[in-house]
Amino acid sequence: MSDGAHTVAPGSRRYAPEAVAAKPEVGAAAFGALDLRVGRVVAAVPFPAARKPSLRVRVDFGPVLGVLETSAQIVRYDPDALVGRLVVGAVNLGSRRVAGLDSAFLLLGGLHADGSVALLAPDEDLPPGSVVG
Repeated sequence: MSDGAHTVAPGSRRYAPEAVAAKPEVGAAAFGALDLRVGRVVAAVPFPAARKPSLRVRVDFGPVLGVLETSAQIVRYDPDALVGRLVVGAVNLGSRRVAGLDSAFLLLGGLHADGSVALLAPDEDLPPGSVVG
């Protein structure tokens, strides 16, 4: 996982838990520098302009941050079924240009062994903008 990319490849187990070494400690200060927030998906559509299969996702992060947009390789999900769902995003990593889109946050998920993403979400209904700590 050192290259930062995840790949969905038939038969690949690149991200099986036993195949991924632990990363070095970074300390509480580095973790505390991340702004992780709960948001509610307001729109999700296929994003064919991206190099890898992706969705263009708009998420409401509440009154302070508003609605932010990102490109995410979350091909296991029906875009229509994502609308209204709570998700977790890292909102202070800076924006990144992806196929003409200013991707403003990182949508968080766990990786299946094949690299496909299972989105992280709170197990209770929280208001958009809630801090993850």
